Amino acid sequence: MFFNKKRNVHGLLLLDKPQGISSNNALQKVKTIFNAKKAGYIGTLDPLATGMLPICFGECAKFSHYLKDSNKRYHVIAKLGEKTSTSDSDGIVIKKRPILFTSYQLNLSIKELTGLIEQVPSMYSAIKYNGIPLYKYARQGLKVKRNIRKVIVYNIYAINQEKNLIEFKILCSKGTYVRTLIDDLGEKLGCGAHVVFLRRLQVASYLYTQLVTISNLYKLLNKNNIDNINFFKNIDNLLMPVDSPVSFLPKVYLSFKQSYNFKLGQKIEFFSNIKNSLVRVIEEKNKIFIGLGKINTEALLIPYRLVSRFTN
Repeated sequence: MFFNKKRNVHGLLLLDKPQGISSNNALQKVKTIFNAKKAGYIGTLDPLATGMLPICFGECAKFSHYLKDSNKRYHVIAKLGEKTSTSDSDGIVIKKRPILFTSYQLNLSIKELTGLIEQVPSMYSAIKYNGIPLYKYARQGLKVKRNIRKVIVYNIYAINQEKNLIEFKILCSKGTYVRTLIDDLGEKLGCGAHVVFLRRLQVASYLYTQLVTISNLYKLLNKNNIDNINFFKNIDNLLMPVDSPVSFLPKVYLSFKQSYNFKLGQKIEFFSNIKNSLVRVIEEKNKIFIGLGKINTEALLIPYRLVSRFTN
């Protein structure tokens, strides 16, 4: 878009995905603005959904699976009395029923959908069957057998109910389909339900207050002369460090010589109170994250996943 040569960009951006576009579309927009060589997102959000979409640039992708496996928090509004083909308002209404449940039945149904539960993913999901996303089969009117998934729903808070709309906050494990959860709730209540609003508020320990919007990125773009290197400095300052996805791991520091050997893939003699654990390895002199190591019981630090520093 702006330069022929793409940049090596490294770090994590917490994007506030807007409504109405796919996660991949949002990724491509951000990748273009950053003029980045390599970037990927964690945890697909439907076009209807907004909110936290972590985008890992460059070397950060090496540690992205730690976020993929983490818990998520959502804010959802469901419409009662209508079941749709996609379990959200992007689909067509396939069944209408009266809303007759009591607050006791609602609480009981929520309880039944809390804890370790089984889900059959919607045909309108990004799960692949024979290398093709399910939603592509669904758009052709085809149905394929989907495996039952076990997921954990830690909490469902019913915040508010007004007429045929009900509002929730949900904390759940990786792989949980909120649309399916709401569809299942609607069936338990005997009236049907579908998602009309969905916003992801949290992934792992990241909070929604840290989100950056695409419109904010475009504002920075318009504010700066694109030939001015300050533009890239400004947007790069929005990135979290490469080791952000593994920030829950303890840090250990190595001398310059130890770091040199560690980066060559050599085991380092290292005495620590930490045993049999992954650690973030930092080069002490420059305070640079150089990768993950594992400390074993024999007081050795073993390279586990290294960062390539030929990055600029």
